[in-house]
Amino acid sequence: MEVQTFPTEIVFFDLETTVPNKVGQYFHILEFGAIIVCPRKLEELESFTTLIQPKDLSVVSIRSSRSDGITRAKVTNAPSFEDVAEKIYGLLNGRIWAGHNIRRFDCIRIKEAFAEIGKAAPEPSGIIDSLGLLSDKFGKRAGNMKMASLAAYFGLGVQKHRSLDDVRMNLEVLKHCATVLFLESTLPNQLEGKWQSSSKIMTRSRSNYQIAQRAMPYSKGSLGKMTQNVKNLLSKAQGNQTLQNLINHSHSLLR
Repeated sequence: MEVQTFPTEIVFFDLETTVPNKVGQYFHILEFGAIIVCPRKLEELESFTTLIQPKDLSVVSIRSSRSDGITRAKVTNAPSFEDVAEKIYGLLNGRIWAGHNIRRFDCIRIKEAFAEIGKAAPEPSGIIDSLGLLSDKFGKRAGNMKMASLAAYFGLGVQKHRSLDDVRMNLEVLKHCATVLFLESTLPNQLEGKWQSSSKIMTRSRSNYQIAQRAMPYSKGSLGKMTQNVKNLLSKAQGNQTLQNLINHSHSLLR
């Protein structure tokens, strides 16, 4: 394969795989999805997704526990990993890899898949694992830090567990987290303590209609007061060019 490098571009990627029943069993890749992102503007430059047919179709469930999950019928006529390996290599090699829990899962599965077909695996110029990054910087305010929990925290919808949808959700979650952290670092005395203190509020789960507790970024009944305080602070910042530039930048991250 021809070696190409794009050291300043970020590729968010995600794999959907079979779930082994026993320890030591092989993870079979069923879907690959990726978006290439410009790090300066966080714009999506290119996208690619494909279902992948494993060598042994019997490892894929006939039915999926998820409404839009991957079934045996969906991958029966899909290309094999070897058929799409060159395309995947071109997307990943030499770029910054980004994803949720990719260090412990997706990166390993990619190397295994290329080793299985006897070809050199792509290499990243760097790795951004949003699970480790957000656990360290954003903390546990969204709960267990799974992508579904982070998306629910910011009201970004339900995780579909399909590769291309999930990487786009991953990018939006990072934008939202970055904006919150950015504002907190700009006005730490006014924002950080209030936004990080959370309480449990009873909400209904969309998936099973059961009552569940979810951590909220504000204490019950304080949202209106906090919003007004933030408005006052931002109003005072209008005459401060440095603060105004920071605020304008945070707005652009949410687009």
